[in-house]
Formats: sequence, structure tokens, C-alpha cells
Amino acid sequence: MNAPTPPWWQTAIIYQLYPLSFQDSNGDGMGDLPGILGRLDYLASLNISAVWLSPIFPSPMRDFGYDVADYTGVHPWFGTLSDFDRLLKGLHSHGMKLILDLVPNHTSDQHPWFLESRRSRINLKRDWYLWRDPAPGGGPPNNWLSFFGGPAWSFDKVTGQYYLHQFTPEQPELNLRQAAVLGALLDAMRFWLDRGVDGFRVDVPWLLIKDAEFRDEPENPNWDGIDPHGRLLHNRTAHQPELHAIVRAMRTVTDSYPGDRVLIGETNVPDDELVQYYGTARDEFHLPFNFRLIYARWDAREIRRLIETYEAILPQDAWPNWVLGNHDQPRIASRAGADQARVAAMLLLTLRGTPSCYYGDELGMENVTVPRERMRDPQALRQPEAAGVFNRDSARTPLPWDGLANAGFTREGVEPWLPLGGDGPIRNVARQSEDSQSMLAFFRTVTSLRQRHPALNRGDYESVETAADGIFAYTRAAGGQRILIVLNFACCEHLLDLSELADGAEILLSTGMQRTGRVELRRLRVLANEGLVLHL
Repeated sequence: MNAPTPPWWQTAIIYQLYPLSFQDSNGDGMGDLPGILGRLDYLASLNISAVWLSPIFPSPMRDFGYDVADYTGVHPWFGTLSDFDRLLKGLHSHGMKLILDLVPNHTSDQHPWFLESRRSRINLKRDWYLWRDPAPGGGPPNNWLSFFGGPAWSFDKVTGQYYLHQFTPEQPELNLRQAAVLGALLDAMRFWLDRGVDGFRVDVPWLLIKDAEFRDEPENPNWDGIDPHGRLLHNRTAHQPELHAIVRAMRTVTDSYPGDRVLIGETNVPDDELVQYYGTARDEFHLPFNFRLIYARWDAREIRRLIETYEAILPQDAWPNWVLGNHDQPRIASRAGADQARVAAMLLLTLRGTPSCYYGDELGMENVTVPRERMRDPQALRQPEAAGVFNRDSARTPLPWDGLANAGFTREGVEPWLPLGGDGPIRNVARQSEDSQSMLAFFRTVTSLRQRHPALNRGDYESVETAADGIFAYTRAAGGQRILIVLNFACCEHLLDLSELADGAEILLSTGMQRTGRVELRRLRVLANEGLVLHL
């Protein structure tokens, strides 16, 4: 009997696209939906299965779309609902899915719900947000902190109370203990699902519920003395048990639509908490995002340890996933080093589970230095440079399409919303598309391999002992197919004896894209900073 066909998201490659930085179609210096529509052939050439869009909703853009003013519209910077519908249709016609960002923890202070809520203490929407009286001696109600620096409370002079915000003051937090609030968010999900979207990535779900008694948070005895938010242990504002019922309600809505719609969670939490977001009956997130590769020390032993740990604690029938970067984190080519960028991509795209790729990593894009006068990131701008906060703008810069003025992102003479990287004339789509051994060519090859080989897109995972420092090897197997992946994290060559696996193997791909043919596993030569995919 044939095995059942897995849902599309299990064998998918997800591509996070930051809309402001992908392609400007109207010459205002900002990427938009028609710009994405004009680049569908490029997206299809990457062999990806789904595009995840960072927020496109109407917003004052205090946190670039994560301050939502309307959950059922499109910000004019990006276009119109009609543009969205055309993009969705275009993606589907190219065989790709579309995933939207959902931001249920907070809205903009310009959202009609909050404008109503702050009118008076007796307004019908007052309890849609979290309002509290000042502390007995005056000042904020408790010691809770904002991720972006300072107290997590702002005082409203009109009503004489404080409202909660764990990000900017312009992002008041919703009170998801109120059924009406959850109902309104679920209706917003239905609005987009009715239009045909294929799922949602849910922002900061671990923050959705706060301590009902609003108690102070304890001091963190291991605080590094640098990150202000790390001064406290956040056991009153995060990971409250009641939040899982909210995720289950979202999942129920998602599951009520045909086509295996997917629900993904931004679960940037420790492993033991991460696996809880699958739900005891696998009725919460299909894919709780695993951030371990983002924060890991780039070392073969450490990477192997965290992968084996995650595989070991996964609940039965839970499907893993991996991510190397996103709009909040330094780019992998800067974090691991340019020499390891291909090894990192090979790792991400050959592990068991659904990989999520970040736009531009297919070119080997690195962090771009953004001078303070051009900075847009509210998190970095609200805190002193000494706090060591990463300027997220550095990983959100425009994609370079060619070597011409403004790299083909926007018209000549127009200032892009963020500066382009200085290597744009060399590292761009047009130039790398002409080079059969470029990073882009490598990315397209490894994504094609993953899509073609069941062992890579759904097979079992098993680590392989090599006794070599700097080498991480593992096999993927499905049916009668077995594939060996050997990754060299070191800048020196290794000679391995892997003959216990087989006498020989065929090279399907090397990171340098020059080695081919059959090799003996008794004396497998692995070059410095090289990765190999071998058919056993």
C-alpha cells in the first residue's frame, strides 16, 4: 500500500519575503505587491513552495506593519486589495502558496478598536485592551518592561490610566481574555482565508496572555547587564497556559477551510516550551518555528547536538521545521561567515522538516551598515548604541536585481527606503544568474534536489559518526533511497572513512558545484568549507 500523501506544507520550502525590500514598481523607493507580481518567474525559479509576506496591512508604520490599524486591508504603500488578489492568483498559477503574517498580540494605537477603547473608562471596547490604574504611589502599575526599552506602560491623560505595550508605545496590547477580541481576530482570519490565502504565520504567540493579577516580574539573576529587557524574568508576560486555547481556536478556523491551510507560530522559545505549541492532540500550530539554528554557535558539534535534541523531544506525529534567518535577525552570511553561507544553506535544505528561507540569502546577502540618519528600526532607535541592540534594518535592505543604478530595485534617482549594500554591483540576481557556480545557482540546485528526492523532503534523519572535528554528517532515507550529507564547518580539509555506510556514493551536489561522479567512502575527501550531498 502506498503511503498517504503528506500535506503540502510538510514537503514545502517556505520563502519569507519582506515586501518593502523586494521590488518597487511605482518609483516611490518602497517595494510593493505589483513589484512582487512582476517577479513571479524569479520566485518560481527558486523552486520554493510558498511565499510568506511580512505584514502588508494598513498601519502608521511605527514598527513597519507590526502595528496594525486594519486587519482586513492593504496599506497604500503596498497597493490595493485588488493588487493582493492578483498576486495571490499569480502565485497560485505558478504553483506557489501565499502565507500572511497575523499580528494578534497588539494593534496600532490608530486602530479603530483602540481609538474607541481610550475614549473613556466606560467605553464598550475599554476591556479590549489592557488598562490599569497607576501604582499606589503613582507611576506604572508594575515593573513590566518593553522589548524596545523602558516600561511596558504608557499613561493616558484623558482617562487617567496606563495601557500595556511590550513593543513601541504606539502598539497597545489586546486583551485576549475577552471573547469578543478573539472573535474579531478569527473573523479577520476568515476574511483572508475566504480570499484564498494558504495560511498564516502568527506573530509572538507566547505573549498573547498576561498574568491575570498583573504581578511584578522577578529580577533575572543571570542578566548580562546590557540588554534592558533581559533584566527581568518574564514569567508574568509570557508563556501563560491560557494562550494555548487561543492557538487552538485559530487552528480550528484554519482547519475549517479546504486545501491543508497552514498555521505557523513565531515560537522563539526554549525547546521544551516549543514542542508544547504543537498541542497535546496536534491541534495547535502545524509548524511552531524552531529558532535554534539562528542562535547557535556555528560549530559542527553544537549544531549536531541541538538537532538531535530537537528530534528527540518532538512529539509523535509532529513535523519539524528549521529557519536560519528572518527580518529580526542578522543574516546568516554575516553570522556564520561568507565561506560558510553555502554550507548553511545545504544544512537548512537537507534537514528533516520544513525549511524557511529568508529573501536574499539565496544570493549570500550580508548585513548592510545603515548610518543612524537612515535608520528606520524603532527597536534600535529607542535604545542607546551601548545597549548592543541589533539594528534590524541591516537585514531588511533591498534585494539587488542587477548592477545598474539602485540595483534594479527602484528607478534611477529615487532614494530606496533603506540603503543598498555596497556589493550590489557584484552580488545581484542578474550577475549570479549568468554564473553556473554562483550562490544563486547553488541555491536553485539544492532546492531542486530537495523537491525531487523523497529522502530529502520527507525521509528519516540519522546522524553519522565521523570522529573528525568540524564535520557534521547525517543520512536521510525514504523507501529504498538513502542520501548522505557531509558538512565541513572548518577551514581545513578532512579525509573521512565512512565505509560502514557503503563502499561508494555518487556526488549529487557539492557546495563548490565542481565535484561530480562516484567517490569511495573509505577515503572521502572533504574540502575546507565544503558540503556534499551523496547518493548511497
